[in-house]
Amino acid sequence: MGFLGLLGPIGWPELIIILFVVLLLFGPKRLPDMAKALGQSVRELRKSAEAKDDESQKKEEEKKED
Repeated sequence: MGFLGLLGPIGWPELIIILFVVLLLFGPKRLPDMAKALGQSVRELRKSAEAKDDESQKKEEEKKED
């Protein structure tokens, strides 16, 4: 059982508390920049995952053709 398994599901009250703590730590001026960076990271991660899936599908098709 991993660390997150011990915590259980995160509900709205917990999420609001986490967002409030982040706001206190980093301030309102840095939050948009952090959100933008997070969005770009997620987008890049999805792009690389899709590229890996495409690559593995091409390899499987090549093996089937041989």
